Amino acid sequence: MRIIVQAWRQYDRNSEGNFESYPVDNVSEDMSFFEMLDMLNNQLLKDGKDPISFDHDCREGICGTCGIMINGRAHGPLKGVTTCQLHMRSFKDGDTLVIEPWRARAFPVIRDLVVDRSGFDRVMEAGGYVSVSTGGVPDANVIPILKDDADSAFDAAACIGCGACVAACKNSSAMLFVGAKVSQYALLPQGQVERKSRVKNMVGQMDVEGFGNCTNTSACEVECPKEISVENIARLNREFVKASF
Repeated sequence: MRIIVQAWRQYDRNSEGNFESYPVDNVSEDMSFFEMLDMLNNQLLKDGKDPISFDHDCREGICGTCGIMINGRAHGPLKGVTTCQLHMRSFKDGDTLVIEPWRARAFPVIRDLVVDRSGFDRVMEAGGYVSVSTGGVPDANVIPILKDDADSAFDAAACIGCGACVAACKNSSAMLFVGAKVSQYALLPQGQVERKSRVKNMVGQMDVEGFGNCTNTSACEVECPKEISVENIARLNREFVKASF
């Protein structure tokens, strides 16, 4: 099939960007979205033009490196899917795909579709470490944990830090990401020692990075490829209030 790609091109963060249109022929419906972009880039290189820069690594929906806006949707039209897992069968012959980077002040554009997401790294670093006894691996039943708590912690830990929540939010809020990272430790015995300092430091760093606040539209949950629940934002708020008194 034939696809028209309207891609955001921007040389660096200090340059003005613009959309450029490229036709891509002979696209197979079995191709992944990035395989289609690879084919387009090969075509651009043959024509002596600069390829489109985009983030990717594992291409298995695990690493959280990928992520672009496709026709106004973070990661594209499918729910619970990262950009790298999206296949061209989700589109039709003749479709025009408008692709652009995450739009957030805290995620400045590096080049084309690549943004600087190191703000997430600094939020994580602000959370510090977990104080646990080192040594041999204990038996699984040594530390009893309620099944509901274990399940909720596991669900929160599924966050891959791709930034779709920030891109989908009208305020560029990172509270779903921070809420997930706080929850995965706050729910478990191993995370209790630094529980108060962790949430205060991570929320403080989130504000320093310039992420906005949550207005409870739940757009983040809808666009999250791992379907992280906004319940983690509520837990983040509770943890922060408790730690502040």
